[in-house]
This record gives sequence, structure tokens and C-alpha cells, in this order.
Amino acid sequence: MNFFAKPSFDNHPCFSKKASAAYGRVHLPVAPHCNIQCNFCNRIYDCANENRPGVTGRVQSPDEAALYVENLFKFRQDISVIGIAGPGDPMCDADKTLATFEKCKARFPHALLCLSTNGLSLPEHVDDIVRIGVSHVTVTVNAVTPEVGGKIYAWVRHGNRIYRGEEGARILQACQEEGIRKLKEARMIVKINTVVIPGVNMDHVPQIAKKA
Repeated sequence: MNFFAKPSFDNHPCFSKKASAAYGRVHLPVAPHCNIQCNFCNRIYDCANENRPGVTGRVQSPDEAALYVENLFKFRQDISVIGIAGPGDPMCDADKTLATFEKCKARFPHALLCLSTNGLSLPEHVDDIVRIGVSHVTVTVNAVTPEVGGKIYAWVRHGNRIYRGEEGARILQACQEEGIRKLKEARMIVKINTVVIPGVNMDHVPQIAKKA
């Protein structure tokens, strides 16, 4: 399975339609906290009707997560990606997220490491992400203007302060742009996700795509 370790679009099921038919992924729920509150977000724990990445029955410690992957690989040879997407934001619990990635990289060097984040705390952790060997990063960008972002985010917690409305959206956007720029400078594979909200940012999506 060592060919999994070469970063590309070809063996990541979230980055390639073709790969989604051949490879699997595992998301590790090690990051319970979040630094923003989206108006559309409902982080459900232990719900039988929820199976999105980041939704979980309980939160694992880094050691528990690594052991879970070890047991999973005993009977799933198609898993190419170890991802962390929540259930909060991975970079809000950066210590747990990075520790989990480090343990997984040491024990499962054949697997790709993937991070999904809102990008608020991304800039200060890019160096560690690169050092550990994370190869794929997804950043959720729902707006590229404070006017639209202010309708999406109830608040943003940056440092020790809470920012609301357009002020919070402006800070989030700046951090996202800085983080993405640093990732690209490090030649990492970056994908932009957008949650389309009818009546809020639906007409804004082409502008997001152009900016990305």
C-alpha cells in the first residue's frame, strides 16, 4: 500500500471522483471545539441519521484515534486517507489534531493525511502541518466579502475576543486567505469547500470560485 503515500488527486476519494470508487477514508473525531459559530451549523453528537465527516458519537484522544486506525487497517485495505474534520474545527484543538497526525504518520506512513478546517487558526499552524506530512487540506470558504460573511457567521473567536457580524467575517476571510497562501507556497494540495445557502450566498458562489 505504499503507493498511497504519494500526494496526488488520484488516490484521495474527496479530491477525485475516480478515486472515490476505489479508495476509502477515515475521519478521526479528536477536535471537539470550534472557533466560529455558523448560523446554519448544528454539530450533532451520536445521531443515527447523521454520517457527514466530523459527526461522531464521541470524541477520541490521539492515542485512541491511532489505535482505531490500526484496528481498521487490519480488515480495510482500501483506506488511503486519514482525515481530521472535527467534530469542531481541527485547528481550534490544534494540539490534539497535530498529535493525532504525528502518531498516525509514525505508525501508518503509507496513508495520506488530510485536514479540513474553517481556516481561522490555519496561518499559525501551517509550518507544523507541513512538518508532520499532511498532504491535503480542505478549507471551507462560504464568503469572500464581509457583507455576505456577516450573514453567515454569528460570531468568530480570534485570540481572546469574540467578533460579530461583518467584523468577524472580515477577520475570518483574512485568516483564510493567509492560510491558503502559505499552504500553496508550501506546494500542498488545497481544496476549497463552500456551503451553499439559498438566499444568502448562492449568487456569491461564482465570486468565491474566482477568488479561490
